[in-house]
Amino acid sequence: MQTIGFIGAGRIARIMLEGWKRSGFLPPTVVVYDLDGAAADKLAAAYKPVSVGDLDEVAAADLVVVGLHPPVLANVLPQIAPRLRPDAIVLSLAPKLKFAALSSLLGGFGRLARQNPNAASIIDCGFNPIAFADALTAEDRDMLLALMRPLGDCPVVDEATIEAYVLISAMGPAYLWFQLNDLEHLAEEFGLSEAAARQAVAAMAHGAAATLLESDLAADDVMNLVPVKPLGADEQTFIAAYRDRLRPLYAKLTA
Repeated sequence: MQTIGFIGAGRIARIMLEGWKRSGFLPPTVVVYDLDGAAADKLAAAYKPVSVGDLDEVAAADLVVVGLHPPVLANVLPQIAPRLRPDAIVLSLAPKLKFAALSSLLGGFGRLARQNPNAASIIDCGFNPIAFADALTAEDRDMLLALMRPLGDCPVVDEATIEAYVLISAMGPAYLWFQLNDLEHLAEEFGLSEAAARQAVAAMAHGAAATLLESDLAADDVMNLVPVKPLGADEQTFIAAYRDRLRPLYAKLTA
């Protein structure tokens, strides 16, 4: 990919650019457009290869990354449709709008991919499932995967699963971070240094996930490895919160 155009200068553009910068794979030519000119200027100031352009310039890139919410995306895609090069690729980071809808909004343009990068890509530890439309060749797919792999794992998935990944892997850190952050503060309150507290929480979280998801033990057996459960009385409240909030959101994304 010689040129990358970002439509949208928000969180996800920053996450991807910072991840590429950390890994040493920051693309040489990146043009960004945002209705909020200040946001685009801020991004360009933070990442030297990035320049601010208009919609024409961004849409003329080899890869056009569209990081907008679905209602805004539906307004912008028809505007860029006549500006796209025939050999360009459009990568949508939005849920809900599937390939058929995206292609329709783009006047029949079919060289599409969909992805929902998660926040850990900012330190190259992301989990970023990607789906490819049929019009992309094997070479197109390999180029996109080579671009995304420095950010973390990039499994190729069926488009029908993208919304499930949105709820689990893309939004998932938000379900856990406040808990891990408070454990770190408690560790310091209990006498650990900041460095020791961070090490303990990070190692615990990684090991806990690996034990539950990668061992041969049943879930109940894993959960019984720790004999004392101070939050045991609250477990059903946590579970209910997940299910009461995520199920309706998934239904909305897939309606």
